[in-house]
Amino acid sequence: MYQIGDKVVYPGHGVGEVVAIESREMMGTKMDVYVLRILDKGMTIIVPVSKSEEVGLRQVMGGEEIDQVFHVLRQRGRVSDGQTWNRRFRAYSEKIRTGSALEIAKVLRDLYLLRAGKSLSYGEKRMLNTAMELLAQEIAVASGEPPNRAQARILSAFSDVATKTEV
Repeated sequence: MYQIGDKVVYPGHGVGEVVAIESREMMGTKMDVYVLRILDKGMTIIVPVSKSEEVGLRQVMGGEEIDQVFHVLRQRGRVSDGQTWNRRFRAYSEKIRTGSALEIAKVLRDLYLLRAGKSLSYGEKRMLNTAMELLAQEIAVASGEPPNRAQARILSAFSDVATKTEV
């Protein structure tokens, strides 16, 4: 169970803080809920405590997971662009919805590498930016550094990739 003040990750929205744990009536049943404030957006999300694992609420990654994320970002290989952009978009959306930092890192890496060879669709560009924001925010919170520093660290993992534009 999380405590007030804990930083947690809510899939697709990023890092939030547990600002309250309340008892509320939902669908005729009284239940305990986490009240989360998403850090970057100021958005409030209510998550039933009993459903927190089911919705993918998790702790902010630790140092070992950060190392794994950077390992994924530095991996190179052939990015499959044999799929249409909308199939790739759907597959990448699923990965981002998992809330897994490693899956988000794979999306960021694949789109960044794909962009080095061809233009991304509008949706893919937005997804690249979303993946960057989610990952940089979590790394910043986990390591206690400013988000722009975390983003610079992420971009340095792609220093060997020639691209036409920055994220």
